[in-house]
Amino acid sequence: MARIDAAYNYLLSTYGKTTGSRYDSHRKSELRSVYNNIIKTNKDSPLYKITQTGDVTEFAIDIKENARRIQNVIASLSDGGDHISSMLNKKVAVSSDESAVSVYYVGNGSNQEPSAFDMTVISLATPQINEGHYLKRNDYSFEEGTFSFDLDTSSNSYEFQFNVNPGDNNYDVQSKIARLINQSDVGLNAEVLMNDKGESALRIISKQTGLSEDEKWLFSIQSGSSWNEINKLGIAHITSPATNSVFLLNGTEHASLSNTFTINKAFEVTMHQPTADGQAVHIGFKANTDAISDGINEMLQAYNGMVTVGHRYAAAHNNHRLLNEVTSIGRQMTDALASVGIHGDENDLLSLSRDTFAEAITSDDAKQHFATLDRFKNALQKESQKIAINPMNYVDKVIVEYKNPGKTFAAPYVPSVYSGMLVDRFL
Repeated sequence: MARIDAAYNYLLSTYGKTTGSRYDSHRKSELRSVYNNIIKTNKDSPLYKITQTGDVTEFAIDIKENARRIQNVIASLSDGGDHISSMLNKKVAVSSDESAVSVYYVGNGSNQEPSAFDMTVISLATPQINEGHYLKRNDYSFEEGTFSFDLDTSSNSYEFQFNVNPGDNNYDVQSKIARLINQSDVGLNAEVLMNDKGESALRIISKQTGLSEDEKWLFSIQSGSSWNEINKLGIAHITSPATNSVFLLNGTEHASLSNTFTINKAFEVTMHQPTADGQAVHIGFKANTDAISDGINEMLQAYNGMVTVGHRYAAAHNNHRLLNEVTSIGRQMTDALASVGIHGDENDLLSLSRDTFAEAITSDDAKQHFATLDRFKNALQKESQKIAINPMNYVDKVIVEYKNPGKTFAAPYVPSVYSGMLVDRFL
């Protein structure tokens, strides 16, 4: 169990905080196809044990996550159709200052879409914060017993109960309430703060921001029958009310409950900070060649990520299978890729010359160059799908038993690094 825990910890610490992609959502037919491929792949797969050498589980997770990244990038290149050339018709929004305002185009690509505009961020929308009293951490301000408080939001009312057990100090009680709120999934986050005096306080923050005209708060805490305990905690007091964002669009002032919203059903903007010195951020569209260049560069970075994983494992275990399979894609197309500005180095990592690329896709031979890009994309997609289906195919393992030919059975979860990894620490 400890080995599996280590694998999960590595997954969460390395990839768990990665921003999710909209391409991580799949239709039922896509999930069914993946399941059927897993069944097919493992129908004749032998029973094996993983040779635990310290980094095998991490390697398997790296394979799986880098394959997922490749598939997401390729999906983004295929939004407009099966061919990369379709991106010439794809509109990509761009912000002149991503640190202040980021933008994503969500329109339908029609000719009626709005033109570029300027945006000035005056202030961001903020959540409601209730910060309680600072109490001496190791003191015992609460009697033993069961206590409760009511929490109201704009749509629901909740009753929370908590116990104070023998030996619970102030910090224990505050932590217990924080966990209770966080696990309840009511749209609030709670944490226990510490000051330099060794005192602790419970802080509750709403996930929602902004207040509509008919609202006075986003959440309200009532003490009920446990007035003394809630009064000691001080969490019923609103220390920082929620506020709306304020911004200018082409010089005209607007407000919003959130920092992320859609403008004219075409631009999804997210405000991150007030613009410096009131300077306007220009929101517009990328040139078509720039949009394709960015997409191809992302695909090459995803490819390089898998190559780097292969190099790392080959150096540690002298196992070149993953490295050879992935790099063979680039090696077999060296000359064709060079003609569109894609070059490899001594480590088989690929890079893009944007000037050469832009010239190639706008030349008389553009159709031929796009065909080269499609061949590379399709080969990489096929390889990443195979890797994702069975990442354990590339790690060191000990074959325990082969299945009886002609009498095989399906074991769909054998290749899964998350649920099917059997580790023998004595191997």
